[in-house]
Amino acid sequence: MRIAIVRLSAMGDIIQSMIVLQFIKEHSPDSSIDWFVDRKFSDILEGAKHVDNIFPLQLKGLRLREVPFKLIKLYKFIKSKGKYDLVIDLQGLIKSGLVSKFISTNKRIGFNSRSSRESLSAIFYSQSYDVPYEENVIQRYVSLIEQCFEIKVPTNKIIDKESFFFSEKQNNPSQNNYAVFFIGASFQSKIYPIEKFADVSNSLSIDIVIVWNSRKEKILAERLKKLSPKVNVSRKLNFEELKDLVSRATVVLGGDTGPTHLAWGMNVPSVTLFGATPMNRNFFPTKINLAIDSGVVVNPNKINKTHSSIRNIPSQDIVNLLNKIITQ
Repeated sequence: MRIAIVRLSAMGDIIQSMIVLQFIKEHSPDSSIDWFVDRKFSDILEGAKHVDNIFPLQLKGLRLREVPFKLIKLYKFIKSKGKYDLVIDLQGLIKSGLVSKFISTNKRIGFNSRSSRESLSAIFYSQSYDVPYEENVIQRYVSLIEQCFEIKVPTNKIIDKESFFFSEKQNNPSQNNYAVFFIGASFQSKIYPIEKFADVSNSLSIDIVIVWNSRKEKILAERLKKLSPKVNVSRKLNFEELKDLVSRATVVLGGDTGPTHLAWGMNVPSVTLFGATPMNRNFFPTKINLAIDSGVVVNPNKINKTHSSIRNIPSQDIVNLLNKIITQ
């Protein structure tokens, strides 16, 4: 069986949606799975288990006058990949639906109009399924696969999932005694205050590595270093280096952002912080992956990016969760 997955962006969403791969392969072990992704995020899928081919698509930076030419070029590229037995759109946007439509197949599935962020995406599928948008994202992806393949995935299989990635840790299982802090996020209200990160750092007994991905985040990292001299500020890492660093960590701390979800996907202990985004929807707890939110109810259909409640999470509560993991 030849299967195409469409999940174009972004880092955290791609990683979380990879949960379906192991269950598809368990049901159809002889299937091959290809993944169509925005070129900007294609490196995330390198080294992913159960992905046979990665097809990067040039989707960003289109100028209006170039759209017809670009779409034709995109259409030809996608069509050149041949016919699939099944296409699964895990994103539910008009652009992902359009990419799904360009892929040659007789069976194209996705979320229905009531379940998608952009309801018009459902017009591109031959079959769509009702999985409420407000539902936990991991359960949404799994539910879509369950309905498509007529299977049942018990909750314990999600909790005890296999790591999504091959890593050097498999060949060299030695683990260093350090925590990784991710201090940035895609928007400001997801970011925990640096002063409170420093409070957490100064309360822990293990080494801490600070990872940054932009000039703004680097400035924050250097500020944190001044407040907590014990921390080590990493150089800028590519995704392969990031995976290696995370795979060897004792624990990871960060907001609702891609690198923190990476720890979840690699079965590395973590604590995720939530303020402006809904913890119940965006996080699936396991025995080693914990989360804490600000206690404010968040509507997943209407995220307020000026919401600042994440700063109200007590640093000592975070320290307690981290120590709970570290001493396990």
